[in-house]
Amino acid sequence: MPEIAESVHEGEIGKILVKEGDYVKREQPLLEVLTDKVNTELPSPYEGYVIKILVKEGDVVSVGTPLIIIGDSLDEKIENKTEDVKKEIIEERITIDNKGDIKVERPLAAPAVRKLARELGVDLSLIKGTGPKGRITKEDILNYVNKLKEEFKEVKEIKEVKIERKEALEEVIPIRGIRRKIAEHLRLSKDRAVHTLHVDEIDMTEIVRLRERLKKFAEEQNVKLTYLPFIIKAVATALKKHPYFNAVVDDEKGEIILKKYYNIGVAVDTPDGLIVPVIKDVDKKSIIQTARELEDISNRAREGKLNLEELQDGTFSITNVGSIGGVFAFPVIDYPRVAILGTHKIKKVPVVNDRDEIVIRYMMFVSLSFDHRVVDGAEAARFTRTLSRILENPDIFILEVI
Repeated sequence: MPEIAESVHEGEIGKILVKEGDYVKREQPLLEVLTDKVNTELPSPYEGYVIKILVKEGDVVSVGTPLIIIGDSLDEKIENKTEDVKKEIIEERITIDNKGDIKVERPLAAPAVRKLARELGVDLSLIKGTGPKGRITKEDILNYVNKLKEEFKEVKEIKEVKIERKEALEEVIPIRGIRRKIAEHLRLSKDRAVHTLHVDEIDMTEIVRLRERLKKFAEEQNVKLTYLPFIIKAVATALKKHPYFNAVVDDEKGEIILKKYYNIGVAVDTPDGLIVPVIKDVDKKSIIQTARELEDISNRAREGKLNLEELQDGTFSITNVGSIGGVFAFPVIDYPRVAILGTHKIKKVPVVNDRDEIVIRYMMFVSLSFDHRVVDGAEAARFTRTLSRILENPDIFILEVI
């Protein structure tokens, strides 16, 4: 198979124009070759008998692949000749001129020179002969090989220097321990759940004011009161109205399991990676109790002191990146749970109220990732609207009425 056009490395065998036993003349078309660059008939580089056709119509072959064996006699043996035939074929120079005519040239070389080229794995079509009428000599082959060796040596030395410099600027860190477990779990989540994102914006002004009023009381209880305990409690209340978000999927059994308890997993950024400890029975705990437990498990997560039970049995997850920044994200669901809520930075922004007045409010984006196999987008929108109503009207925490 010749290189019919530049950058064409393979072609499809079209119609085969000869059959075994035929006597063909030099330049006689043997078969059609179809490529994305050109479709053409391949001429015979020799005169003789078609001893063996090595391909069939529809085969896709690369440049240099033996196609047909031609010999002086039909009695010629072809066993163990394939590699020799291949080396002979790739020595042919086949070009197509502007008129579409095919020109076949065979480098001039004595049989002993051709044998040396085959032994060294050299393509004679790449060598310019210095002998009479451009004939290739043994010296031409040896000079060509030595030149390749020198070029290879230079390239190898350059590569080794570059590799050394590159390695000096890199640090290899094995994926082990918690990082490996995180990677495996998230890969499983992406493979199983149909991740979908819904983003909403919540007015946190009343929560900001409520927290400010309660901070002193919390400090008297030795509790650091952040915004997250309010959000955790609001989520638990919203989950009661939207039970399909408080669920897990059993893919093996093909079941959705709705949970009647509310265990909220909270992602904690640790030196070893993201850990998701679980606050159990959130709906039965006060804001102060939730804040105290959140602070405790977060500190112990960073210190690597959590026990296995504190990482299990979660029904819903929250990842809070508000203290770091960003507008919103697309959290990965903590499979087999159905959803995870991302909470973001609370910002003072100008807002137009119902009376068309521009006022300053504390706004926060939330991003809800959910498994679309279990819940639809409309229900996701209803869930974040319920969450908004609770956080925008914190008195509901007292009444627990939506």
